[in-house]
Amino acid sequence: METISYEYEGSLYVNLTNRCDCACVFCLRHNGHKGSIYDDDLWLEHEPTRQEALDDLLSRDYSQYRELVFCGFGEPMYRTDDILWLVDQLKERFGDKLPPVRINTNGHANLILGRDVTPDLAGRIDTISISLNGSTPEEYCAVTQPKDGVKAWEAMLDFAKKATAHVPHVVMTIVDKDKTQEDIDRCRKITEELGVTLRIRAYIED
Repeated sequence: METISYEYEGSLYVNLTNRCDCACVFCLRHNGHKGSIYDDDLWLEHEPTRQEALDDLLSRDYSQYRELVFCGFGEPMYRTDDILWLVDQLKERFGDKLPPVRINTNGHANLILGRDVTPDLAGRIDTISISLNGSTPEEYCAVTQPKDGVKAWEAMLDFAKKATAHVPHVVMTIVDKDKTQEDIDRCRKITEELGVTLRIRAYIED
């Protein structure tokens, strides 16, 4: 049984795609098992259709979740239009009972889709969490290995900046593994200049 949605730490996570334009060195996809610490079956043999995802999400009791998170085992914003459609459907049905909506992303949506999607997030997405993962373009490319190289770094920073005009909470995250204080300070400076929040995540061992 493929997992479209799963619960983790009081939130409901939505898994829509395995596609990704990065090959991050710390990604769970590369450490020898297809599952993760959250769920054993996140690798999708086929991507769920909008309707399959909606049917799955409509079966949930949203009063018990603190957040609805589009995340999963790939880059969710390959399916930006489907995410927005799903959020519209859920808001129509549940209104204020729907918990805040977050997208965890690498910030490459505009690069991947060839258009600025940030205005479409307004009124739908409460938090956007972007993986910063490096304090310089060189470190970023070494850690995330994006197929578009330095262009992806620039696109990610531009996406974060644009998102601040449309999304109430824009957060950029780094994983603390192998980070010096100097690296962290540089990351903090980047986020301050963009007007977003920095969150430092602990590295989770396999």
